[in-house]
Amino acid sequence: MAGLPVYLQEQTEEQIMQRMLSRVPDDIDKSEGSFIWDAQAPVAFMLSEAALWARQVLEWGFASSSYGPYLDMRAAEHGVARRAATAATGQVRFTGTPGITVPAGTLVATPADEITGEASIEYATTAAVTLDDTGVALVGVRAVEPGRNGTVPAGVISVMSASVNGIVAVTNPEETRGGTDVESDESLLERFLNQVRSQGTSGNKAQYMKWAGEVPGVGGVQVHPLWNGAGTVGIYLLDADKRAANEDIVAAAQQYIDPTQDGQGEGMAPAGPVVTVMAAEEVPIHISVKLTLADGATLAEVKALIEKGVQAYLKQLAFADPLVRVTRIASVLLDIPPIIDYSDLTVNGNADTNIQIQPGQVAVLGTVVVNA
Repeated sequence: MAGLPVYLQEQTEEQIMQRMLSRVPDDIDKSEGSFIWDAQAPVAFMLSEAALWARQVLEWGFASSSYGPYLDMRAAEHGVARRAATAATGQVRFTGTPGITVPAGTLVATPADEITGEASIEYATTAAVTLDDTGVALVGVRAVEPGRNGTVPAGVISVMSASVNGIVAVTNPEETRGGTDVESDESLLERFLNQVRSQGTSGNKAQYMKWAGEVPGVGGVQVHPLWNGAGTVGIYLLDADKRAANEDIVAAAQQYIDPTQDGQGEGMAPAGPVVTVMAAEEVPIHISVKLTLADGATLAEVKALIEKGVQAYLKQLAFADPLVRVTRIASVLLDIPPIIDYSDLTVNGNADTNIQIQPGQVAVLGTVVVNA
């Protein structure tokens, strides 16, 4: 911490001990091991400890140097609370005997990994569902335990935690999304500083963004005044992965800001405006490219690196830059060491046309096709 007050400087055990001994007359033995030395040493230690504690208390009083529960208390003074963890959601596909009903709350899970010791992750179905004539049914699921661990790739949920007669298989055709851990100190501090430095007032855009940002799971907010005519406000949401927010996050934000959607001011929004909270519309970015690879590199490995790099680029753009630039995607390719050169790069079928992202939309990675 910069700028320590004078009374907390030079407060090590050795410095305190020397100052104490300097107050003892010189005609008294104060060498190490003497009575005076032994009597003052514990005092010097405790005073140095007290100085350290005082320094910590001083640091906890300022948000930028605070942490954990102390940062919670500091932020709460301005109405900013740490966001709770949220549960991931998605869909699973049951396969079995036609006409069989799978009850709501049925538990499915990912398999445990005995080698790494990784535990399985359980999900519960959000509604009852009946298998159709082909013996297949899709139903929503929500992770039993909130947190980012609940976000898993497609095809990973394959275990029936509680058996259902007539069901022979279960899988998730797409990745689960929306799971977030308890908000970090860094994120809470950022929201706190935004609150005290750029306070929203009287229902301006900054205040709507603040309200939406207080909802657990929200990772991006875009506010559109008059989106559906006079007296209306549209709010688009992203999740922590900069994808379209799921139904749970949208519903929670709607309930918090304007639960009745009739302008009565029952939520955080002032009386008058009718607020509609929506998930952002995802715009898939499809990439095709021909590559020249270094010796030993495989298309599968390089494709995974391209996907990772482009996803990181698109996250930077989310609700910040409305233009997906072909040249930036080309830069991602050239930053991957196994790629020596590339040709025939197209983005959404075009070789040199940037992709314009409209208000309320977010660019997400679509298909990646690579050829050698």
